[in-house]
Amino acid sequence: MPVILHRYNFPTEVWFGAGARGLLPDKLKEAGVRRPLLVSDKGVSRQPFFDDIRRLCGAAAVYAEISGNPVESHARGALEAYDDGACDGIVAVGGGAAIDVAKAVAVMTGHKGRLFSYAEGVPGQKPISGKVPPILALPTTAGTGSEVGRSTVISEDDSHVKRIIFSPKLMPRAALLDPELTLGLPGPVTAATGMDAVTHLIESYITAGDYNPLCDGVALEGLRLAAKSLKRCVTHPGDVSARGDMMNAALMGATAFQKGLGATHSCAHALSTVTDMHHGLGNGIMIPTVMAFNRSVCRPRFKILEATVGARDLVAWLRALNKAVGIPATLAAAGVKKEALPKLVAAALADPCHQLNPRPVRRKDFERLFAKAWAG
Repeated sequence: MPVILHRYNFPTEVWFGAGARGLLPDKLKEAGVRRPLLVSDKGVSRQPFFDDIRRLCGAAAVYAEISGNPVESHARGALEAYDDGACDGIVAVGGGAAIDVAKAVAVMTGHKGRLFSYAEGVPGQKPISGKVPPILALPTTAGTGSEVGRSTVISEDDSHVKRIIFSPKLMPRAALLDPELTLGLPGPVTAATGMDAVTHLIESYITAGDYNPLCDGVALEGLRLAAKSLKRCVTHPGDVSARGDMMNAALMGATAFQKGLGATHSCAHALSTVTDMHHGLGNGIMIPTVMAFNRSVCRPRFKILEATVGARDLVAWLRALNKAVGIPATLAAAGVKKEALPKLVAAALADPCHQLNPRPVRRKDFERLFAKAWAG
């Protein structure tokens, strides 16, 4: 009988609580970082706390030009700042875009050539075998969970195709989860990033991916927290406790999807590629339709998910949650043109995430999924 091995990675040190950003100087010292590059996005760099974090980390250089979905030119610009500042580590402050760019820079510092030529365990790609500088992450959203993730997702500048670079070396050395950093997050961004976390938690639990009971348990508790607190974060944005629940749910989602994801993510990646839609918004719109498609092959796991969120019907619960937090009910309502559907189908089919969907997804299935999500 062949031996089957299963890989778990949980090395990131996580500190959680209001004011956790104050630990930054000590964590940099422990990591041996003296001259950090501070990576952020344009919106976060205008927040009152940004100057405080810049002072705390003693940044030797700052790159805060990121807007929207991160692209390769953002990574190249941040690498230039890293080199100009003679930096020896990276502090990422922001949502998934900033943290993903920080990880991309970490790869590029010790690996020559184009970023997209590197990935661990991917046929035809070069291994990430060189030294990678320490990364410390301070998330300002509660969605991607990139602060504990093993990959970075960067889009090509011209085509906007999302490319995934994977390696456990990309996991941040420490993540400081300070819910105070999310208090200024606008309602629509809170909702979209929150639905990203919900999608991670649900898709990882039902994926056809690797056996991983640790991830299953993490996914269920993360979903319980999100079911309890996402709506509260939108309706009462100053609730630090609810914000903390969502930060933990996001972190747990990224931990859980070590198992893999599914067709919802292939659809969301396609929406980002073709229409530049926010990734979390795409997940939020698509997940009820995709879960309705998956239900026939996942009934036992659906029952556990329904018990976790306190609902009789998971798909109906997802639709109600979307409505409660302001996620559009259809792609049409989100401004997607019907003429874009064929391109969306092609992009989703090319995305690898659906390979682990519990129900196989073929071209005709994606055509039906996008048509249903567009019209409602």
